[in-house]
Amino acid sequence: MIDITADLVRSLVRAQFPQWSDLPVRPVQRQGWDNRTFRLGDELSVRLPSAEGYAAGVEKEDHVLPLLARHLAVPVPVPVGTGRTAAGYPFPWSVRRWLPGDTVDAATDLDRVRLARDLGAFLVALRQTPTEGGPVGGRHSCFRGCHPSVYGDEVEHALARLGDSVDADACRVVWARALTSAWPSAPVWFHGDVAVGNLLTTDGRLSAVIDFGTCGIGDPACDLVMAWTYFTGEERQTFRQAVDLDDDIWHRARGWALWKALITLAELPGPQPEGFHERVLTAVLSDPVVR
Repeated sequence: MIDITADLVRSLVRAQFPQWSDLPVRPVQRQGWDNRTFRLGDELSVRLPSAEGYAAGVEKEDHVLPLLARHLAVPVPVPVGTGRTAAGYPFPWSVRRWLPGDTVDAATDLDRVRLARDLGAFLVALRQTPTEGGPVGGRHSCFRGCHPSVYGDEVEHALARLGDSVDADACRVVWARALTSAWPSAPVWFHGDVAVGNLLTTDGRLSAVIDFGTCGIGDPACDLVMAWTYFTGEERQTFRQAVDLDDDIWHRARGWALWKALITLAELPGPQPEGFHERVLTAVLSDPVVR
């Protein structure tokens, strides 16, 4: 990973966007894994990929975010400038309008049932957005939007590595059910990383959705994993009702959640909250919504 500092951001902005060179630069409190984000004054933000694998998302987001923003009631980041490689930083980067709010994992006044309803409504609007100009899911989206079977080898590898620490038979039942259907309609928009760190809230309600680096068009099943990674009980039921999709897509979504929990437990590629993926796996295997 590159050491991305406020001094580096100031240097890049000063050289490429002199109209903003006098604005203060400060890192946001909660940083993502794929990108680093800095406030630029009060109205702007700077977003920089942390490694080469995430750099292609800059061009994609600069293209698709204006398309999506015209059709979504919930705000998404609006690009106002794209930076080039310079000052020892080797990737493109972007300047966006700042979106206020707390991430879901940091919010203290959140109505979780309302969030389930609001997020479901956002995903309905997203998949109803015209798809012209949208990139079909593939490598650029880490295969989100594709069929979950693309990760079948990883599931089996993870189960073999985890051994008796998980209920492999139950996992294989969930995974097999996820593979028995496919998205039957024309491709629709998916976000690709619907997670607590990419949802902003204000006054207890969903106020913005950020980080579209893995977005595209395809099967929206990948966007439903919050049903197991965050929502429980009534919240999960509310989310399912608001999303308004059939049982088959929920089985595929459950497969996506299973895959991510298993590979993370098996490989531990990065820092994770203690016990988080164990809890996700338990939720997936005991889920009362999908039968």
